[in-house]
Amino acid sequence: MNVKLRVLTAGVLFFTGQAIFAQDTTRSKKEKESAIEEVVVLGYNKTQTKPKDVTASTTVTAEKLQNRPNVSFLNSLQGEAPGLTINSASGSPGSAKIDVIIRGVSSISASSDPLYVIDGMISNTTQFRNLNSNDIESVSILKDAAATSIYGNRGGNGVIVIRTKQGKYGANRFNLTYTGTTGLGILPRTDYNMANAKEILTIQNRAKIGKGSEMTLDQIAAYNGPDTDWHKELFRTGTTQTHDLGMMFGGQNVNNYTSIGYMEQVGTIPTTDFKRFTLRNNLNGKSTDGRFTYNANIGLGYSKRGQLDEETNSGITSNVIQNPLLTGITALPTHAANQYSNGQALFAAIGSTTTGNNVLILEDILRGALPNRLNETSVVTNFAASYKLTDDFTISNKSGVDYKYSERTFARSPGSYLALVVASQAGTPVNPTPFGGSETILKQNDFTFNSVTSVAYHKVIGDKHTIDAGAYLDYMKSHFNSNQFTQNGLYPLTWSFGSGQGYVPPAYYPNPNANLNPNLPPIVYYVPTVGALKTTAGTLAYFATVDYDYDSKYGVSGVIRRDGSYRFTGDNQWATFWSAAARWNIDKESFMEGSTFDMLKLRASYGTNGNQNIVAAAYGANPLLPAANVVRPFITQSNGYNGLGGALYPSGLQNPNIQWEVIGQGNVGLDFRMLKRKLEGSFDVYDKTTDKLFNTLPISNINGQPTIRYNNGKLQNRGVEALLRYNIITKDDVRLSVYANTAYNKSKFLELRQDDSAGDARNVTGGLLSEWYLIRYVGVNKDNGNMLFLDKDGNVTENPNTVTDQVKTNKSFLPKWSGGFGLNAEYKGFFLDAHFSYQADVWKWDNQLTYIYDNSSAANYNLSSDLLNAWTPTNTNTNIPSFNASNKNAADYSDRYLKDASFIRLKTFTIGYNLSKSLLGDNVIKNAKLFITGENLLTFTKWRGYDPEPTFQYSSSVYPNLKTVSIGATLDF
Repeated sequence: MNVKLRVLTAGVLFFTGQAIFAQDTTRSKKEKESAIEEVVVLGYNKTQTKPKDVTASTTVTAEKLQNRPNVSFLNSLQGEAPGLTINSASGSPGSAKIDVIIRGVSSISASSDPLYVIDGMISNTTQFRNLNSNDIESVSILKDAAATSIYGNRGGNGVIVIRTKQGKYGANRFNLTYTGTTGLGILPRTDYNMANAKEILTIQNRAKIGKGSEMTLDQIAAYNGPDTDWHKELFRTGTTQTHDLGMMFGGQNVNNYTSIGYMEQVGTIPTTDFKRFTLRNNLNGKSTDGRFTYNANIGLGYSKRGQLDEETNSGITSNVIQNPLLTGITALPTHAANQYSNGQALFAAIGSTTTGNNVLILEDILRGALPNRLNETSVVTNFAASYKLTDDFTISNKSGVDYKYSERTFARSPGSYLALVVASQAGTPVNPTPFGGSETILKQNDFTFNSVTSVAYHKVIGDKHTIDAGAYLDYMKSHFNSNQFTQNGLYPLTWSFGSGQGYVPPAYYPNPNANLNPNLPPIVYYVPTVGALKTTAGTLAYFATVDYDYDSKYGVSGVIRRDGSYRFTGDNQWATFWSAAARWNIDKESFMEGSTFDMLKLRASYGTNGNQNIVAAAYGANPLLPAANVVRPFITQSNGYNGLGGALYPSGLQNPNIQWEVIGQGNVGLDFRMLKRKLEGSFDVYDKTTDKLFNTLPISNINGQPTIRYNNGKLQNRGVEALLRYNIITKDDVRLSVYANTAYNKSKFLELRQDDSAGDARNVTGGLLSEWYLIRYVGVNKDNGNMLFLDKDGNVTENPNTVTDQVKTNKSFLPKWSGGFGLNAEYKGFFLDAHFSYQADVWKWDNQLTYIYDNSSAANYNLSSDLLNAWTPTNTNTNIPSFNASNKNAADYSDRYLKDASFIRLKTFTIGYNLSKSLLGDNVIKNAKLFITGENLLTFTKWRGYDPEPTFQYSSSVYPNLKTVSIGATLDF
């Protein structure tokens, strides 16, 4: 019997391949197909067959996730499910910067991350860099209240349920699978038309600054000096390799799945890399009579990562010295590469003059002047057991631990150029301090325990009535602590990165003002700084569920849940959430007999969820931890006057009245399957409204601070979703399927206590979330080369008011449209899979373009060759203003640099061949597959920067997604 079992939604189980009843010759083909139904496993192991499911959910199966060169499986979900927007905010190896949005952003400043559930247990780790994608059986996206309200305080932003691979009972054999891949990654180029050496010299000549201003046009034309392509010099070809070994066995009452994995990526930017080791074991068992079942899952991961400082330091976003993505564009091509072998040689040549020498300093950094390493160890483990007390009642418990330990070490090497500059500028007026290096070590422990106890009731009454009910108790506790120190001053001869060696002891110098006040303390250099943090967080919930089905035609479902969170105080600590849903299986009605529909189901739901994560966590951090003191008084200690003594003062105004954000959502959907299961799909319409938005409000400075945190306002997200798949050919040796999904979401503020009245991106009642408010740019005045704009009334002007003339654009950096489409084909062992993703009606501010259009910086930075088309008295038909335009600053408040970041991307493309058994023969290898996979190979967009995909308002310092090609093989033994 050739039966393949897949897990679909929150685990959806269904049979594909040859029907399970293939050996039953007494059944018709239609009877065999109708006997196979999907089984949907919803939250907390609540299950339902697909025709009886009332939820809006989409599942991505293992085939979409495996053998792709992505550290996080989240990257592989882009465009795979309607209503799910995935944007990688960094292509750096092992980065946690991935934005996941389900049905729009539902908050202003609170977290909009969905809840993640791994094998039934809630995970506090949102970055998943230590989860092996090849261990995943399915990923399910739960979107409406019928699916998410069971998670109460955690499900307001949607739920992503991850099910890892399991063994199978009765296999009676041991299966061993090896998969290996190796590939290359290339950093994409920008489309800014950056100037070469002669072009930048010409621009300098016209701007009358820099080296080109000292040359004639004939000398520039004859220039034969350096013309460096800094993209080639600063970046390299990255590499990726993966090795995964999976073992599976099963008997009558026990089965097991074990995997070992290794992944290594070398980044396209020197000093960036990632290595990961993973181990997983999933054990399942049951008693002989089937009344007692148990399972134990454990996933171990260890990773080592070399990263750029900008990964966690937003202060260098626009730093042209430390940011290679910016410097790779703006570095002058007239500089020669690799002139200086080390920081000492560079310092001897340029001293402390950094202006214009940014790329030379960056070269020193990329040789290892700023080492930055992150090591992580993670453990996710749980044990579950259930016992069937009677034929109707089952009691269960699932308890687990999610633990992460990380250690980050960052240093300014004592022999680096930057350290030498610091040393030359520090010290007493008499003796400069010779040690400018520094090292920071940060260690964090994050431990979360979760336990769910439940009682389930299942009863079939007669032939038509089925009742399912459950009662649950959910307890979660998180313990977090961190400690950090920074040592200022490193001996270059004895310092060793991360070892604690070579630290310079504190040095005391007399205060230069001691002659004025002999009581002044001495100045101390090389003083280490230290810090520590400890947080304990917890939640408790109890809830009940009920489902009723009548004759497989009609069904209703309900959830009511009571949640408590440590984050709030008093009466606000507890809240109640609920949902109600119903379905009508139209295909079961007598008037549908003989129709072309195999399934036609109408469903509707409404419910509420809470969002307790009122301050968004940093990428990869536990969302339960931030804002622990937002409602509680907190006292801070500081140094007293002139550094003497100490002082205690409140850290800020707390608001004990802060409450949960409450998200109410209504959904109407239609699921169908027709034409003998060849065409299937779904349509959904939803309205999601967040009440009690967490935000800040301005208050009088008499309180000691200008704002206070508060609940105010309502934000609505409305949208439609569609998914279609058509199996064109379904023969044994030839298969062809095409599919597409799309989603439209539009946000709107229904209420705000106070609208934003200034800024480029504003929140205003009746408007979009973070809607752009800008002056309208209309071109260049042909008479004088100045820029032309429209004032708020639509009149053309050269001198707009930078506040009052900024108008509503109906544009946001959040996409209104998203989705994907593709095909799957197979012919006699050969296969081809292509998947495109897209986002549309998304607008971002290209501030990188503002830098390279600024002719006043031509002496020190490279600019776009577009400036060669700037207005002159003899070149008046142009959209580039005169170098001497008097109103350039107004452009910074206009839509001149607001660009369409819509894109269509060939996200993944795979071709391969499954070796037939006739070729393999009767040997150790039972099956073999060879394949070539490409990621991000083609991108169609108007965006001129590195990458339109990441979710950002401003474009600087966004590490783009790489173009990768890898080859691999899977062998079954």
